[in-house]
Amino acid sequence: MPRYADGFVIVLPKKNLKAYQAMSKRAGKIWKEYGALEYLECAGDDLNTKYGTSFPKLAKVKRNETVVFSWILYKSRAQRDKVNARVMKDPRLAAEMSRPMPFEMKRMSHGGFTAIVDL
Repeated sequence: MPRYADGFVIVLPKKNLKAYQAMSKRAGKIWKEYGALEYLECAGDDLNTKYGTSFPKLAKVKRNETVVFSWILYKSRAQRDKVNARVMKDPRLAAEMSRPMPFEMKRMSHGGFTAIVDL
């Protein structure tokens, strides 16, 4: 059965990177506790590519912002649905969501993806 990933692209003010990192560490521990195989958050480092559409252009990044690219990996979509249902009921996540977010939620992109190549 192919693995499954939730993928995210987040535009983040550079000044909020440490706050985002701290928030993500707390959230990631919850996802892993409930069965996520992998939880990875990556801050943009080399974003000015010469081919294709760069992440900054795609995400309409402003001067003092960066892009965070992240994913949560699962065994399958069914397992992802079970994990996410449990995570969403966890009071620790509710506490996390009650805090001010270090980014604009409306500028976050998210989707579920079936692995088509898994080496």
